[in-house]
This record gives sequence, structure tokens and C-alpha cells, in this order.
Amino acid sequence: MLYQLPKPAIIAHRGASLYAPENTLPAFQLAILQGADAIELDVKLSADGQVVVIHDQTIDRTTGEHGRVGELSLEVLKSLDAGSHFDIAFQGSQIPTLAEVLDNIGQRSFLNIELTNYDKITDNLPEKVADLINNYNLRHRILLSSFNPIALIRIYRLLPEVPIGLLSLPGKGGAWARSFIGKLIPYSSLHSKQIDVTTELVRRTQAKGKKLFVYTVNREEDIYRMFTMGVDGIFTDDPILAKQIFGVRNY
Repeated sequence: MLYQLPKPAIIAHRGASLYAPENTLPAFQLAILQGADAIELDVKLSADGQVVVIHDQTIDRTTGEHGRVGELSLEVLKSLDAGSHFDIAFQGSQIPTLAEVLDNIGQRSFLNIELTNYDKITDNLPEKVADLINNYNLRHRILLSSFNPIALIRIYRLLPEVPIGLLSLPGKGGAWARSFIGKLIPYSSLHSKQIDVTTELVRRTQAKGKKLFVYTVNREEDIYRMFTMGVDGIFTDDPILAKQIFGVRNY
């Protein structure tokens, strides 16, 4: 997948999340219509072991209800309205399962799946995600990423042909990932917050034969700065703006 993306790649962060409720099928479908090169999404397990697509550890922010995702069954999660918090026009949008996403858009876009089992870092999310990717025969269209090195190592052993993206926390918390220690993880791309991105980091990462993607870049001046630094791609809530900037300026 990595070498099929253009440079710089415009990756829709949780879908076209400036225009539709994040991590929902409408946001993913809209990102495709807006011409995003790939879509980033977040997965974790429900209480009954189903792989669901939601960023937070709780349902509070995106549904208006209360509870932890890992303590709720798929049936309960599916009963929630994950669209109205964004706009009443999206009322009734559901928290999708990864299976639904792969079935709906797996052949229409490249996908960056972030493993967000940060509450339970040794659960069987890697195995469940690997099974789904194999079931849908989408190994060639997927990038797997996480801040959780344990999850990355485990899923790499299951899907060694699928590229791994190492997410780096900002500042000192992610310094290890951006240093030589990060090589202990079999990653193909480093995903760094824009405040940590320098021309030297771009040069050093690419000199190792790895790609550098930057999160989450939404302001025009920041998008332009990242492009001029030569990064391999950005995660953005606004694919339309990023494509406009790339289209009218020569890098």
C-alpha cells in the first residue's frame, strides 16, 4: 500500500471529519468523494469481542451517552446515535464495525487502521483485526498503526506483508519512537505530530528507507509547511483544503 500512495499523500483523519461525524461510514464515503488518497480510522474491541470503529475509550463525546466502549456490547453500541453530535443531518449514523467498513469501502480506498487498545494493551485486538483483513483479502490495501508497540509487534507477526506505522507521541513522550530505539519495532512509516516535525527528522526518517506521515494538519499554513518540508503525507480533517493547496502550489 505505502508505495502506491502519491507524495504527499492526503489521508482523511477519521474520514472527512470536518464535514461529517468522525469514524462513521458517511465520513469515510465523503472522504472518497473528496479525493482523499487514504482514510485513517480507529478500532478497539467491544465487551463481546467485536472490532468497532471509534476513537475514544468512552462513548461520551460522540454519542452523548455515557460508558466505556470495552464495557458495552456491540448491540448496545449499535443502538447509539453517533451522528447528531456533529449535525442533525447525520442523526442515526451508527458506530460501524470494522467488518462493515471493509465491506463498504475496502476496495475503494486505502485504509490506515489504528489499533487503539490503549486501555487493554494485551487484549486480542491484533488477532481479530488480522482475521478480518484476511477474510476480506485486503492485505494489499491496509496500513496498520498504533502508539502501542506490543500491538504492532503482534500484528506484524500475523501479517508480515502489511506495512506498520509507528505512532509517536508529541514531545518527550514520543522521543523514543523518533530515535534509534524505534527500530525495535518493524515499522515502515513513522507517524509524528506536526510540532515535532523538522527538516532533519524528515531527512533522517527517509534516509532509513521509511516514510514520514504527520498528524493532524488542518491549517493552510501548516499544510503548506509540511508539504514544503517533503513529508510523505499528512493526516487531515479537511482533504479538500489539502488538495487545493497541493494543486495550486509547486513543491
